[in-house]
Amino acid sequence: MKQRTVSARPGPSYKVRPGKSGSVKSRNALSERCKLAAASESSKSGPSSAIEESREHGALLVEEGMCVTLLQPGEKLTFVGKCILTCLYGSVKVLGLTINSSEMPYELFSPKTHAPLAIEGLKQKKKCKTCKEIRMEARMLLRGYLSLDCRRAVMKNFKSSCAILLLERLEDPAVNYILSHPDYANIFGKEMKKTHSSAVSDPVLYSIGVHGCDPDTAITMSEEVVSAAQQIVSACLEEDDGCPIILVCGPKNVGKSTFNRYLINQLLQHIPCVEYLDCDLGQTEFTPPGCVSLLSITKPVLGPPYTQQRDPHKMVYFGETSCEQDMERFVESLKYVIKSYKRDQPLIINTMGWVKGFGLLLLIDLIRLLCPSHIVQMTLKDKNLMEPLTPEYVRNSAGFMTKAQSQAQCKTRSMDFLDEEEQDYSDQLHSRASGDHNLIQIESSFDGAGDTDNIPCHNWILRDLAMLGYISKLQQFDQIVPLNGLLPYEVPFNAVALRVIHADVSPSHIMYSANASWVGLCHILDDVSSQDSGPVLLTQTPICDCVGFGIIRGVNLVKKVYHILTPLPPDTLRWVNCLLIGNISVPHSIFKHQPGVQGDLPYVTTEYDFTIYGSGKIKLNKHLKRREHL
Repeated sequence: MKQRTVSARPGPSYKVRPGKSGSVKSRNALSERCKLAAASESSKSGPSSAIEESREHGALLVEEGMCVTLLQPGEKLTFVGKCILTCLYGSVKVLGLTINSSEMPYELFSPKTHAPLAIEGLKQKKKCKTCKEIRMEARMLLRGYLSLDCRRAVMKNFKSSCAILLLERLEDPAVNYILSHPDYANIFGKEMKKTHSSAVSDPVLYSIGVHGCDPDTAITMSEEVVSAAQQIVSACLEEDDGCPIILVCGPKNVGKSTFNRYLINQLLQHIPCVEYLDCDLGQTEFTPPGCVSLLSITKPVLGPPYTQQRDPHKMVYFGETSCEQDMERFVESLKYVIKSYKRDQPLIINTMGWVKGFGLLLLIDLIRLLCPSHIVQMTLKDKNLMEPLTPEYVRNSAGFMTKAQSQAQCKTRSMDFLDEEEQDYSDQLHSRASGDHNLIQIESSFDGAGDTDNIPCHNWILRDLAMLGYISKLQQFDQIVPLNGLLPYEVPFNAVALRVIHADVSPSHIMYSANASWVGLCHILDDVSSQDSGPVLLTQTPICDCVGFGIIRGVNLVKKVYHILTPLPPDTLRWVNCLLIGNISVPHSIFKHQPGVQGDLPYVTTEYDFTIYGSGKIKLNKHLKRREHL
């Protein structure tokens, strides 16, 4: 999500709102709108209605879709919704990111699918200024944003310790596309809750799309989390042993993703970029599900994954939400992606919540492969689901593809499952031996930690939302166009190779599998061009670059072409010569929401008979137990 920068001007009195031009004409127009808004409020509710509203609710309406609020140090504004936040005076903190005055605006996303965000006022640094000088400084910073009447109303409640915030209505194309589907129309809140709490029923905040809620429900960071993040930030700034590699692990629903976002926001306040290796196939952070990806993060993460879809610089499409059925291919995919890590920036590794049985064995393999400098192990109170991953435990435990190593062998045989070429590369990449890391243990103490039955939103819904966030890139018009109204690309059968990853499909039925499928658009090194007009089918799943995704809208057997919808530009599509179909299906909300269709909806049926032998897909277990695990 791109952030809009504030235009530069010669003096503080000429600062303008985000998204506005810096011309004198624009500033005068803004001032006139502010005056008209203030006059309109006065004519409706009396001469002091806006000021009274500010005193009661803490928010002052400046104009349609824009308001100003004050926060004392330690005071929190917890909300559901979305907005653009600009700190006009003082400083606040949001999910580990400290936002000071005179900084760029930030887009905040706080949906019902996740715990609410909280904007917390911070204590100001001591200034060698009098109260009068502080008030004059605040007035100067408010100029260009607020009219004179609004500035007076704000300054009546201003104290030198306050933070002054400008909140604006946020119109985001990805979110607007998601909200256009009836199944997800209310994830950012629509109805104002009836309660006696003024923070919840504030009509000013409601008018810009922000719905206040109980501060106790907000995302909170324990002292252990804050201390662990500070320790890692210090290590990243010192770089005594090269750029740190931080692996975050733990069971499901213990806060791994929240900790990663908090850590990223903390690091970006000190360094320009953080590398992120996503190994969690089911709950990816910046890509659609089913991917192993490596990304460079340069902007803070202030929202859930479906609002933060970004382009990785290396990605493999695994095609499953779990690697349980094909763990060897998962390890090979990870080895393929990690080769692109140059180790010039700190690396955060996001792992799966599968930590029992083979999941723990696979985690030990990943530790030996990636050689992290820090392991953040998140645990549950009074539940010992896994042993502490101390250096001794990792060295003396067998993985799924590796054997236990003695301390004498760990330096010479750090990864015995790598071939000679990969071993040489790994020796250049990692300066430390596997099992030589700093273990940081965090006990998750928030309500519902580890309880997957009472989570705010099911994982399959989050996966569908992430896919909708990616598909939203197809929308290039002001008005949302349904997918059945977009013009697809025509791709000849013999120009691309086709492979179904998750099941064995007969060649005579391959087109049934391809039609209306979510497909990874990939590039393989082999030449797939064919003189035959029929489809080119692969017999094995390749480990290759995935450049993006698309939907096979239809298959034309007469012209022998695939009709593919994808947001990728033509220059990128020229590299695509392989289509991978996995066990990731197109969100059902897309099929159910097809405007303009008369009669039966395309691709939708209620007459499918699952009792017919062979009607379901065949599950393949492609890994065998090693001798040491029998």
